[in-house]
Amino acid sequence: MKKHVRFLFPLLSLFLLAACNNVKVYNASDFGIYPNTGEDVSKAVSKALATIKADRNGAPATLVFPAGEYDFYPDSATVREYYISNHDQMNPKLVAVPLEGMKNFTLKGLRDEEAGCAAEFYMNGRMLPIAMIDCENCKVDGIGIDTRVPQISQVTVVENDAENGYITYTIAPYVDYTIENGNLVVYGSNWKHTPMWGIAFDGATRHLVYRTSDIGVGTKGVEEIAPRTIRAPWRDARLVPGTVVAMRPYTRPTPGVLVSKCKDTYLLNTTVYYAEGMGLLAQASENITLDGFNVALRNDERYFTTQADATHFSGCKGFIRSVNALYEGMMDDAINVHGTYLRVIKRLDDNTVIGRYMHPQAYGFYWGGAGDKVHIVKSDVMEIFGENKVAAIEPYDQEQFEGSKEFKITFEQPLPADVDNGKYGIENLEWTPEVYFADNVIRNNRARGTLFSTPKRTIVERNFFDHTSGAAILLCGDCNGWFETGACRDVVIRDNRFVNSLTNMFQFTDAVISIYPVIPELSRQEKYFHGGDGKGVVIENNVFETFDAPLVYAKSLDGLVFRGNKVVTTNDFKPFHWNRHRFLFDKVTNVVIEGNEFDGGFDENSDVKYRY
Repeated sequence: MKKHVRFLFPLLSLFLLAACNNVKVYNASDFGIYPNTGEDVSKAVSKALATIKADRNGAPATLVFPAGEYDFYPDSATVREYYISNHDQMNPKLVAVPLEGMKNFTLKGLRDEEAGCAAEFYMNGRMLPIAMIDCENCKVDGIGIDTRVPQISQVTVVENDAENGYITYTIAPYVDYTIENGNLVVYGSNWKHTPMWGIAFDGATRHLVYRTSDIGVGTKGVEEIAPRTIRAPWRDARLVPGTVVAMRPYTRPTPGVLVSKCKDTYLLNTTVYYAEGMGLLAQASENITLDGFNVALRNDERYFTTQADATHFSGCKGFIRSVNALYEGMMDDAINVHGTYLRVIKRLDDNTVIGRYMHPQAYGFYWGGAGDKVHIVKSDVMEIFGENKVAAIEPYDQEQFEGSKEFKITFEQPLPADVDNGKYGIENLEWTPEVYFADNVIRNNRARGTLFSTPKRTIVERNFFDHTSGAAILLCGDCNGWFETGACRDVVIRDNRFVNSLTNMFQFTDAVISIYPVIPELSRQEKYFHGGDGKGVVIENNVFETFDAPLVYAKSLDGLVFRGNKVVTTNDFKPFHWNRHRFLFDKVTNVVIEGNEFDGGFDENSDVKYRY
């Protein structure tokens, strides 16, 4: 009886609040969905959503899941073809919770404080847990997202015979595996692979092991010497006994939550414990609020969370707000905000070109429409060579937009004469957001802490960057490899704390704060890529606790202020970074460095270096 009373009070409160706001509340049990049964709820959840959509026709509604575990299986999932930015374009997708065309809807999970659990959605195989497509004013609140058998396989080093080139490791209990022709093969209900790469964590601190970055792993020519104990030909003296290695594939088929073509989306008090891609991928959507949306460890067993970024925003607009979150153990950034350059591959006439998505993980989704303002960017020097507007756009390589790689784009004004194939990119300025990233904790992750590439105002404040492994903050822009736009014009980084970044080397990790657009021919560049118009990047009132030298690296930037910051030298690791300057600048102008406190002193002649 006590258990039922525990659930009754939250439900009653929810019903009373809903009644005051004309919201109809449905309980999962109304549709035969109950927690902790181990049964497949995929079909029942899809049916419940369809019923609510038809019943309410956009009027406010909430579907409530009491605390407990709900299992979803691939065989009963909703089958969809989705093209998802920055993921492998593997179709069809198997969707556990399809929120499609919903308006004024909340997916609500209740928490049982006494039991210490929430409403937990478990995937039993490769699936897309939650897809929000063409939704308006919709919320996901209080849901946990996890997988019974993650595709990342965790092992612990028990012996390292570096002299003879062997490592013995034990395999975590959750991993299903077999030995095939001497190779370690891990598997789930609808996937299997042999891991080839990994990330090493210190078994005690959970920090990435100093100076390891991405490592090869011992999964070939192995011998099982005891149950779940493997002896492998694997030479790496850095992996001392007790080291935990997350063995990875490089596949990223689906995020934990997909938000596509939505408006006014809220993700609240929700935690992604594991996803085979990003924790959240939002694309072509307007106004997104994350408050307490975590990508975090469930317990002491696992050291990793997502296969890629915690959160990722591609071609969004309006306002992105990300606050009060814990991001840890992911295999990439806590947040990445950008658009996508199309490359001009053919000029049809003075007003018309063929533009192509170039990266194999970025195509097939909405890029833009008539009336959108764009920039034409020369790829080798990353300079803007004309502003224009789209008059018309249509798919070029197939009949429908969904899945297209190429578009025929007609502009309102004639293009510059030299805009031709292979030399120029097109940036959509309509689909760029303002960003507010505050009061978050980012720790023990691979690669970088945060990445921002938007011309709109970006504020990064009161965050704790704790052992982010690579750079803590990156401002990029690349029309040559990743094809992720664009220039940052107005960035404020204030009141943050940075502790021991740069323990490993990854792409673009040239300082704690790295401003690194990809410019193949910087010496030929005449204009600056980032900043301008009297703005640029302001870094103020932060605390940097660092064992190494580089604080800020910047390339092609007009406007940098570094003031009121405190720099504390730690002895936690031995300095190793190739960059021995506090401030290293390549083609940077209008720099102010003032009012800072350096506990080891500051010598402008040696600590500041201009190379262009």
